[in-house]
Amino acid sequence: MTEPAGSHRDGWLLYHSVGMFPGQEEAVRAALETFASQWCRPDLGRWDYGLQARQRVLDDWARLVGAPAGTVFAAENVTEAFAGFVGALGRERLAGRRILIAADCFPSLHFMLAGIAPVLGFTLDTVPLAQDAAYVSDDEFIARWDDGVALAIVTWVTSTASRRADLTRLAAHGRAQGSLIAVDITQGAGILDFDVARPAVDFVATTTLKWLCGAPGTGLGYVNPALLDAALAPLVQGWFSQPDPFNWDLARFSLAPDARRFDSGTPSFLPYIASGPGLAWRLAADAAALRAHNLRLAHRLMAICDAKGYRLRSPREDERRGASVMAELPAHVDPRALEVSLALQGILADTRGATIRFSPGVLTTSAALDRLAALLPDA
Repeated sequence: MTEPAGSHRDGWLLYHSVGMFPGQEEAVRAALETFASQWCRPDLGRWDYGLQARQRVLDDWARLVGAPAGTVFAAENVTEAFAGFVGALGRERLAGRRILIAADCFPSLHFMLAGIAPVLGFTLDTVPLAQDAAYVSDDEFIARWDDGVALAIVTWVTSTASRRADLTRLAAHGRAQGSLIAVDITQGAGILDFDVARPAVDFVATTTLKWLCGAPGTGLGYVNPALLDAALAPLVQGWFSQPDPFNWDLARFSLAPDARRFDSGTPSFLPYIASGPGLAWRLAADAAALRAHNLRLAHRLMAICDAKGYRLRSPREDERRGASVMAELPAHVDPRALEVSLALQGILADTRGATIRFSPGVLTTSAALDRLAALLPDA
């Protein structure tokens, strides 16, 4: 599962930010070299190659999350994917109602929603963090979720505590309220099992950048096929939103019947080509023991934090925690200085305020955690 101890990648604990897998550099370089040779050939095949490479990534992601054909689409990032879906719901579904989100969501989603709320006429209802709390609980989220909520946006795994939401419970509550349910799976996609139909939700988005070991610029969206009717019309449309992108008759535009309607102008290829090797690796047999390896190291990380006297911000129970372990640094430790000192010893972690974030993946070794235990200051 891992590279030999002492590898310069064996202390990579940043899978919550950027993922790595064995042989990644060589695989990505080969994919990009193939793109260069295909794109620069003096023939008419370059567009077919690019579109097929992009579609292969979409198909692999659909396979990973159990999405039916025609229900997934590409975006530059998670924020753009969510903006496309929320905009497509339109004033008819949203005006005078609420979109519910928790304060421990990824901030970019909140910034986007706050910006378009006046345009679409909804109220953005943010469930606050309780004083000194590391995350918003399911109970707190449900307490604000009534039949005035048109859309609830659930963060499956939070980026500052690795707290995992109980999607089965939340989805059951949401259906009883008549709400649509959207899920940001960015911090769990590729390391935790996820199926768009268990429980059934209306929208899902992620990026390939983290546990899927891809490149920035590769956002992925899923739309429940029951919503793909004529009323779900993206605010931004273009020539690739059509069934036939090569229809240039201005009077004959129509939206694609499937999730391709969320395409707009000329699509981007390079991020998807660079992300293809990561998804292919994740779907291969070599990744079968990934979660077990992650859990072993996560348990060790929690033990290290306990021994150092750090307060855990992540839940201890495996079923309530994502794939990361996050803890609160003592007041006398400068977070940025600690990041730098750890990196000099080959341990790559990061901080958000006083929270230090550890995410062990396929390349992380037990030997690296031995070094981490020796380097971390006591509380």
